[in-house]
Amino acid sequence: MFDHVKFGVSDYAASKAFFLKALEPLGVAVVAEGSPAYGIELSPKGKASLCLYQTDEKPAHLHLAFTAENRRQVEAFYRAALEAGGKDNGAPGLRPHYHANYYAAFVIGPDGHNIETVCHEPEA
Repeated sequence: MFDHVKFGVSDYAASKAFFLKALEPLGVAVVAEGSPAYGIELSPKGKASLCLYQTDEKPAHLHLAFTAENRRQVEAFYRAALEAGGKDNGAPGLRPHYHANYYAAFVIGPDGHNIETVCHEPEA
């Protein structure tokens, strides 16, 4: 269901240290990291990820990413979400800065949360 969950933290260094230590017994390790504003992605062997980033926003908006089996599902999600009242935050398309087959769409939900659907598979 979830591909990744991303949320803001008020103390990036402390949160990073906490989650790395607390989740270590579950096999969680750093997958990617950028500046504190971009954050860190933690995952056990390429499965669903937990992403943290530095923010002053209170409360921080959530970023929820759902797994799609194919790119058609990403496109269908985007259309349905806009029809349901979501606001565009990134039309379906490749995001090669994440990886070559990262095909995603983003909408802002009713409470301001960034809702994403992503397919990691190459085009069929």
